[in-house]
Amino acid sequence: MDAPKPLFSYRKYWAKRFGTAPFLPMSREEMDALGWDSCDIIIISGDAYVDHPSFSMALIGRLLEAQGFRVGIIAQPDWRSAEAFRALGRPNLFFGVSAGNMDSMVNRYTSDRKIRSDDAYTPDGASDKRPDRAVVAYAQRCREAFPNVNVVIGSIEASLRRIAHYDYWSDTVRRSVLPDAKADLLLFGNAERAIVALAHRLAAGEPIAQIRDLRGSAFMVPPGWRPDDEWVEIDASDVDMPGPLMRHPNPYGEADAAAPAPAAATTAAVRFHPPASRARADRSHTAVRLPSYEQVKDDPVLYAHASRTFHLESNPNNARALVQAHGGRDVWLNPPPLPLSTAEMDGVYGLPYQRRPHPSYGEAKIPAYEMIRFSVNIMRGCFGGCTFCSITEHEGRVIQSRSEESVLQEIEEIRDETPGFTGVISDLGGPTANMYRLACRDDRIQAACRRLSCVYPDICENLGTDHAPLIELYRKARALKGIKRILIGSGLRYDLAVRSPAYIRELVTHHVGGYLKIAPEHTEPGPLAHMMKPGIGTYDTFKRLFDQFSKEAGKEQYLIPYFIAAHPGTRDEDMVNLALWLKRNDFRLDQVQTFLPTPMAIASAMYHSERNPLKKVTRNGPLVGTVRGARQRRLHKAFLRYHDPENWPLLREVLKQMGRADLIGNGKKHLVPNFQPAGTGLRFGAVRETGSGAAGKKVDRAPSGKAPSGKAPSGKRPGPAVRRGR
Repeated sequence: MDAPKPLFSYRKYWAKRFGTAPFLPMSREEMDALGWDSCDIIIISGDAYVDHPSFSMALIGRLLEAQGFRVGIIAQPDWRSAEAFRALGRPNLFFGVSAGNMDSMVNRYTSDRKIRSDDAYTPDGASDKRPDRAVVAYAQRCREAFPNVNVVIGSIEASLRRIAHYDYWSDTVRRSVLPDAKADLLLFGNAERAIVALAHRLAAGEPIAQIRDLRGSAFMVPPGWRPDDEWVEIDASDVDMPGPLMRHPNPYGEADAAAPAPAAATTAAVRFHPPASRARADRSHTAVRLPSYEQVKDDPVLYAHASRTFHLESNPNNARALVQAHGGRDVWLNPPPLPLSTAEMDGVYGLPYQRRPHPSYGEAKIPAYEMIRFSVNIMRGCFGGCTFCSITEHEGRVIQSRSEESVLQEIEEIRDETPGFTGVISDLGGPTANMYRLACRDDRIQAACRRLSCVYPDICENLGTDHAPLIELYRKARALKGIKRILIGSGLRYDLAVRSPAYIRELVTHHVGGYLKIAPEHTEPGPLAHMMKPGIGTYDTFKRLFDQFSKEAGKEQYLIPYFIAAHPGTRDEDMVNLALWLKRNDFRLDQVQTFLPTPMAIASAMYHSERNPLKKVTRNGPLVGTVRGARQRRLHKAFLRYHDPENWPLLREVLKQMGRADLIGNGKKHLVPNFQPAGTGLRFGAVRETGSGAAGKKVDRAPSGKAPSGKAPSGKRPGPAVRRGR
């Protein structure tokens, strides 16, 4: 595989002569002040414009500016007409359309499909500033404003809708976002490489319809289209059928040349085109044909099979192109983007951000900014592979880390330039707090690997788990002049942490502000297996070390565990056992998370198809139990809030039906009391919830009530972390 062109090695576009804008312009007046007659690129975003690297439009905008392009921002335009999309004129190169840091549907609706009352990415938290399916709405308005303009869609919303996908809000399988948005190109994942290359090629006069070789891009093509005659297509549009025992060709990997010829089959297996003898063609010139949109729309088994095939083609080092028919055209997906190097990450995060909202917002507060303005993103990516989370599908499994120097410089910039700084850095993290610089020990093994997780069912023997670089970073950060405290706010992967007791000691002694959030998600083997999460025994090991080192440091500190209700593979009995575990450990959850099927996540495929894409999908394979009905979803939430009197009538009713009336009573061994306080007890229980977070992450939810020592956590909802979604 050829090395990628370094991100900052391009010759700068001629417009570099205009210099760096204080803020990327949002109005004609600002353009005039900069001396611009037009914008080369205009970014449309569903979020308010905050000039901070945790906000996607700022990161991409400043990166394109550093390449010499004039970049304008239209933030949260009124999508009801095309007028707002004409505010900065016609872009010379393209409109870049983004829903923002979060999927617009996850942003607007709870897991019960109710409209949320606030939006953390909008001034003063207003909830009416973005449309449903924002990428589609914005892209169509761009076309209406300027016919024949180049439209490029991206962001986590477009990224997770690049193929046919289950849509929870309509309870249907929807086609790729490309034909609905009528976009020329879709850039998925962290798209810095693709968008920089695209901008320079368009500026050089290359038509966008001819740009078909960018990694991390998707586009519509006629049936049978190939980049050139050297390409081979493998058809993975069938699943195995019941029949005689035989060795089938494998759409998930290479054909086994040494394998004996299969016996004659009475039923069709996976088809290869051309024949399997050519299946060892160069992977860089091989495309895997997924079942078509029309097939997966009507066949849940084929949907699960397509999901498995898709996820097994996610390692950028060995992934093949994917193609999926949509009516009379195909959606073509090039392999995922190659990760950024440390030097490139440093360059991206070292651009001249103002680190504050655009002045046009005045004194309005943008909640997401308030949360992250004193935090630093030190890495991206996640190799955990949790099935309910879409971070891996978007950011990839390869961890991309910044250098110590880059991180420390940003901390100093926060100290010196960010208004209101009191000496406390609220987080050094990313999608996970403690994956900084963790990687496969052998590049050749990583290049060939097709595992969906480096840590499930156990930590891979080839994964380096040395936390020493992170410990050293923590020490240098808190030693900086003017820094009083460095807190860790990102979620901790505790199964990795227990491999490094020295890290836990460092964390507990210096970087925990009384409570540390971690996410076991469940206690029972069945749900955990469908989540690809470690067993609860690993949590127990971590807790022992956490308590030991807290005591040694003379600190009273507590773990705040988070759990998911109604995840595929979860039985009512599993929730009973989880509730009993919570009571034994004296946890009373204030806010609970109910599983929300987000586009393209493996758990969403389980929910829709009732099959398990973690295993080979067959017509006669075992079914996955799903929690669908409103009553059962309320029940699973109620078990997480067993202490809430509003839930007791429902819990008593169900416990009796399950033959667990022994858990009803007024003693310590009982889960639900016999008595009912006056004025409480809605029939099905009233459970406050946050639902799931952005596609690609979970909204942080803070349990409150009685902690193990009897002290009560704050119960404040931390809100969405903005660094994860682009």
